[in-house]
Amino acid sequence: MSGTHDHYHEFNTQNEGRLWWVLSITCIFLIAEVVGGIWTHSLALLSDAAHVSTDAAAIAIAIAAIRVGRRPADDQRTYGYYRFEILGVVLNALLLFAVAIYILYEAYLRLSNPPELHSTGMIFIALGGLIANLVCMKILTAGNDGSLNMKAAYLEVLADMVGSTGVIVGAVIIYFTQWAWVDSVVAIAIGLWVLPRTWVLMKQSVQILLESVPEHLDIKAIRDALTAIDGVESVHDLHVWSLTADKVSLTIHLVCPERSTQEVLEDAMDLLAKRFSIFHVAIQCEEHPCAMSRPETEHYQEHEVSVYDFSHHESKPEPHHHQH
Repeated sequence: MSGTHDHYHEFNTQNEGRLWWVLSITCIFLIAEVVGGIWTHSLALLSDAAHVSTDAAAIAIAIAAIRVGRRPADDQRTYGYYRFEILGVVLNALLLFAVAIYILYEAYLRLSNPPELHSTGMIFIALGGLIANLVCMKILTAGNDGSLNMKAAYLEVLADMVGSTGVIVGAVIIYFTQWAWVDSVVAIAIGLWVLPRTWVLMKQSVQILLESVPEHLDIKAIRDALTAIDGVESVHDLHVWSLTADKVSLTIHLVCPERSTQEVLEDAMDLLAKRFSIFHVAIQCEEHPCAMSRPETEHYQEHEVSVYDFSHHESKPEPHHHQH
């Protein structure tokens, strides 16, 4: 076990080192793109810089997630610090929405009155960005086989490469045609390409914070599979949620009056792991359905009646009063 634990930390350390390299290259290019966008009056460069800035923040969050994720759970945070990553993603998405909307508005204004552009400078700066992206992709490829953080960072760099390519194409068109409005069109295209992607990211993050069922899981399929386990009479109080995108949790009550509790538990955990890739589970086995299986549970909090009191209320006969 200790060997596996050491390998895990070694793997995380290597990934963190790669991410630091990528973050450094991305920040250098970000500064160059902002300065270059101001110098060349290119809104397309500034639009791409806005996108790169959120990607740099996302990579920084991936690094922080690795470092914070090493901290053990404690009495105050029994699940640990995994949600830190989700909160950071929500913040990044909000910032990207604001920047993208500003870029679209500025591009709309520039369409009717485009400024004089330095297309040659645009081409060289965007080419530098493209080279930087290729180097980052090469660095990340080495660690892109076992970590969602690394895969996410790889996709961010890939998205940056698309933006740089768009700026290069736009700059070349401006160089040969002097159509300055192309710069605004490229900026709008980048903004429209980024916004839906940001919306999806925001939606996924909010779903996690709301503890919704992960999109890739079908709760009906999970319920049916658990009900089909030998010895399980019925299931209830099923909850499925995720701490982060790749850490899913499940709780459920299984009614199994005719079979060994331990055997049912082992079969259920095996099924959840192999078929649904759910490893963090809490399963309660019962001989008879508990109060949580009844519709009256919706009123527990209203009437401040505990589950224990409710379940024992029906089982105890009402006292009879005899008249003497």
